[in-house]
Amino acid sequence: MPSRLLRRAAPLLVALSLIALTPTVALMGRLGLLTDPVVLGSFVLVLGFLTVGLVITVRRAGNLIGWLLLWIGVLAGLSLLVTAYGMYDLQVAAEPLPGGSLLLWASTWAWLAAPAPSPVIHVLFPDGRLLSRRWAWVIWLAFGSIALVMAAIAVAAWPLQGPALLEGPSWGPEVYPLPPLALLGLAMFGVAEAGSLTAMATRLRRAKGDEREQIKWFLYAGIIVILGITVEILLGVPLTVASWLGGMVVPIAIAVALFKYRLYDIDRIINRTVVYGLLTALLGSIYAAAVLVLGQVFGGVGRDPPSWAVAAATLAVAALFQPTRRRIQQAVDQRFNRRKYSAAKTIEAFSGRLRDQVDLDTLATELLNVTDKTMQPTTASLWLRPPEDVSKAQTPRWDY
Repeated sequence: MPSRLLRRAAPLLVALSLIALTPTVALMGRLGLLTDPVVLGSFVLVLGFLTVGLVITVRRAGNLIGWLLLWIGVLAGLSLLVTAYGMYDLQVAAEPLPGGSLLLWASTWAWLAAPAPSPVIHVLFPDGRLLSRRWAWVIWLAFGSIALVMAAIAVAAWPLQGPALLEGPSWGPEVYPLPPLALLGLAMFGVAEAGSLTAMATRLRRAKGDEREQIKWFLYAGIIVILGITVEILLGVPLTVASWLGGMVVPIAIAVALFKYRLYDIDRIINRTVVYGLLTALLGSIYAAAVLVLGQVFGGVGRDPPSWAVAAATLAVAALFQPTRRRIQQAVDQRFNRRKYSAAKTIEAFSGRLRDQVDLDTLATELLNVTDKTMQPTTASLWLRPPEDVSKAQTPRWDY
């Protein structure tokens, strides 16, 4: 299909998907689920992937990444519509709706088609082509394993059509517990996901220049999502956190990587994320420990800490913020950004010698040496502005 037709097909596909969201919102509202964190996160996921997929397909119609993002957004939106229709027929409608029970059954397995391209995106990113043909097994395994899971759930859910599908721990229809074949399929999908990440790591190791920066953006977004889900599992944070992260961080990172990554320094963003993440964890722990200790000592066991204890802990954390941030920044630079750390130390040492150096030739040589160590230019020259009574022919110049 010519690229012009592809560019026209993408907006039409997105428009139809957005139109389909209108009855979905109405049905979810009648079901009382419109404010549910999982439902809200699902809407964010749909809109995020549709938007970024549209941008990529319009600008680069030949890149499969954009179409796979549209795949996720469109199928996730249709899954929400099918689920809402089936649940409305079962719980709210006065009379049975056409195909309501059938769609309720389909909603237990159809949504799995949406995340199926996830390993495929990993293995094709960023140019939409495989690193080599030997990685094609990841694509076949990803789609084959999801097909197995969908078939196993569909067969298991068929006899349970009706209220039995809503008895699981989830907010919507599901088969609980999952049949063994579905668990096997999910394990296979995990293998495909691991293989795709291995392919991306291999591509990152071989990549240079622009492609390396693009992959860094994508990996950074994936790490943020994994951290969000980990926090959600360990601390019981509502599922909407992971939904927001998965729905917005990943497609936005893909868009930035493919179009505008030059406007941002991904290494600097990663550095700041590590520094402020460690800083937040450390100061949060200090604050909690201070409030707990002061509360136990002055408030008594089992009682809330006095207000002055909370204020004192807050002031202590505020006083520690800047010195702690500098220490953590220095440690992170020393461990993960050695070049920047070494450059800072070189400049610091040169500044100390600069105060005592009076010989112009020696000073010029040292300045050029410091410039070479910190900035590593191909060539460097130093001109000193002569006094007004000295001719240009007498202008001092040092080359490195």
